[in-house]
Amino acid sequence: MSDATLIWGAGAIGGSLGAAFLRAGQKVVFVDRVADHVAAIRTRGLRIEGPIFEDTVAAPAFLPEDLTGTYRNIYLCVKAQHTAGAIRTLAPFVAPDGHVISAQNGLNERVIAAEIGADRTIGCFVNFGADYLEPGVVHYSGRGAVVVGELDGGIGPRVQAIWNQLKTFEPNAVLTDNIWGYLWGKLIYGALLFGTAVTNDSIADVLDDPHSRPVLTALALEVGRIAAAEGIALQGFDGFDPSAFTPTATAAETARSFDLMVAHNRRSLKSHSGIWRDLAVRMRPTEVDAQLGPIVEAGKSRGLPCRITARLIELIHEIERAERPLAKANIDELAAVAARETKA
Repeated sequence: MSDATLIWGAGAIGGSLGAAFLRAGQKVVFVDRVADHVAAIRTRGLRIEGPIFEDTVAAPAFLPEDLTGTYRNIYLCVKAQHTAGAIRTLAPFVAPDGHVISAQNGLNERVIAAEIGADRTIGCFVNFGADYLEPGVVHYSGRGAVVVGELDGGIGPRVQAIWNQLKTFEPNAVLTDNIWGYLWGKLIYGALLFGTAVTNDSIADVLDDPHSRPVLTALALEVGRIAAAEGIALQGFDGFDPSAFTPTATAAETARSFDLMVAHNRRSLKSHSGIWRDLAVRMRPTEVDAQLGPIVEAGKSRGLPCRITARLIELIHEIERAERPLAKANIDELAAVAARETKA
């Protein structure tokens, strides 16, 4: 068994984490399915650009089919829609006493736990800004919340060791006994980001737009209503207060949360979300089904339809298929659904 940390997915999140661990003197092995990226890391190292730190780090890198051995400490850092396939491929490389840390967006811990067991799955929440630029190059653009916790809320030596490792990347990393509260809080924020991504405007500009705020509020309230039904105690992060988008929130609390999000995003060098980048730059499918799909399904199972969220998923797919442009008119499409919900 290797004592190195295995980073499965060496893109924006995995590359940034792995580079920080290497700079702290830790052993890291990268795995990625993009052959050019793996080849670049092998020959030139992984280069991190951006305002936080700039460096080129060296570490072994493999395609999944070339990896051997087992690992105790593994970070899964792939896009949410690739989680099921990745964890099936990854499972044989998890040591008998090993674990997988889900450094992703969404509720992927559920998918991982179904494959390798909840006792070998660690919840993780990340909100820092980073982008994969080209083979061998990642841009780490802005610090953000990093949180880790056991799925059952326990605080033991294993999760404390992971927390200490994450602090070499983000000194303010949080160890929590309520990781689900953070993950659901991020789902509400994620829904808002998907809403901003249907236009070409920046995150801050859409969140600050008086015309967009009412429909974005209705969208976030759909997710907050499901979280409340699931009995989740929501946790805030980076100026975002998810409780401002729950059934008991006041209009003033919601407006204040929007204002704080705008201020946070205007300070960030990353003006647009990774979702927008997938749609406008990379022209590839987003994580919308993996992130927002479970919300719609949970709503159906509880008799709480999430029609705005469902329409947003459809809009994203239409944009992915080049059937719809990125435009402010897409916000109007969501607003029309919200208006029908209000009248119902």
